[in-house]
Amino acid sequence: MAEHRSMQRSALLDAARSLLSEGGTDALTFPALAERTGLARSSVYEYFRSRAAVVEELCEVDFPLWAAEVETAMSLAGTPEGKVEAYVRRQLALVGDRRHRAVVAISASELDAGAREKIRAAHGGLVAMIVEALRDMGHEQPRMAAMLLQGIADAAVRRIELGAAEEPGVITEAAVAMALRGVRG
Repeated sequence: MAEHRSMQRSALLDAARSLLSEGGTDALTFPALAERTGLARSSVYEYFRSRAAVVEELCEVDFPLWAAEVETAMSLAGTPEGKVEAYVRRQLALVGDRRHRAVVAISASELDAGAREKIRAAHGGLVAMIVEALRDMGHEQPRMAAMLLQGIADAAVRRIELGAAEEPGVITEAAVAMALRGVRG
């Protein structure tokens, strides 16, 4: 029974990722989740009490995976500057990934305070990854620099997600160049 519930919960989360990726937060409804998974709508409520609860669980499950990919890319870099470049590049490379698209869609929506706090905490963990590299580069305020660096990455993500006139590769190169120039002071 527990295995069945776990599989159903995973199926619901996968359906939520797809819905968010395809249609943003407006597409994430319990009737749509039920249709995608073959469950009765009332059954969806057995797993999640609200749309915000689905969002919170997606963040708990997906954000650490995304962050681990960024951290792995950074660990392969040999210099602090290389870590900064990997930090930005990997985030932008993940833009097309369904997990990332779901997190972006979630971030853009109106959520309850608990869901917003979980997203903030997850982003805080992402920013914390780059602080040491910035400290190694000699920044007097590496935490502040990390927050500003994340702002560059976030702006580039939004630009790519919006389907800007520029190709994603052009946006990525511009963001990396700006980030590296900025952190070098």
